[in-house]
Amino acid sequence: MLPYQPLNRSVAGKTLFVTGAASGMGRATAHLFAREGANVMATDLNGEGVEAVAAEIREAGFETVRAMALDVSDQDALKTAVAATVEAFGGLDILINNAGFARQAHPSEDAYEDIWRASIDVMLSAHQRLIRAALPHLMASSEGGRIVNIASTEGLGATPLNGPYVAAKHGVIGLTRAMAVDLGRDGITCNCICPGPIITGITDAISDEHKTIYAKRRVPLRRYGIPEEVANITLSLCLPAASYLTGAIIPVDGGMSIKNA
Repeated sequence: MLPYQPLNRSVAGKTLFVTGAASGMGRATAHLFAREGANVMATDLNGEGVEAVAAEIREAGFETVRAMALDVSDQDALKTAVAATVEAFGGLDILINNAGFARQAHPSEDAYEDIWRASIDVMLSAHQRLIRAALPHLMASSEGGRIVNIASTEGLGATPLNGPYVAAKHGVIGLTRAMAVDLGRDGITCNCICPGPIITGITDAISDEHKTIYAKRRVPLRRYGIPEEVANITLSLCLPAASYLTGAIIPVDGGMSIKNA
């Protein structure tokens, strides 16, 4: 029998690149990783918002954070942002693809085509482009690169009027599995989180009353989650000790996806 092998459960000194970090789950992820000792490059289309998040983190006493405005649909900008991260911190170990948006439309509406194009570009194509831009640096990571793609429970099913978002999130799950297979030989893991009903900017328009009704009807834990609960699962997937977990699709949804009625 092999002797017990202690594994590293710290991201201290690792470098994280996270998209969609001006609010919600991306913001919580940036905060958490900084508190765990990681170097953090926080990016978002909302440059002013992500700079404010970086300021929050510094005010909490964690200095190794940078912020950058980033349009993930701009392939050249992705390459520039990765290069800036490596220049700032000397490498890149962890990539979190989190940026997204939600716009509803019925397939009969003219707006559907534009929403479809933007959804696939921002929430699927950008993921693979950013992974590929970061790949040389993830390959060089001393304890194995980590990729976490944030999908949704909409990648496991569908709700009305959400077709472009649903298609993009199903695609993220497929991309995660494909990247896990292709990058495993390089010691890089690629996993996917599917958040359910979480209190974020996307769900702000839903009243507290309707959130409560929905959660009591659909969610075994009978509440919406908070961004920090998703961020902590993300952190777990990025630990050096999580070295034999890849291609996993993990719902963080209070049990919603397993409830039949």
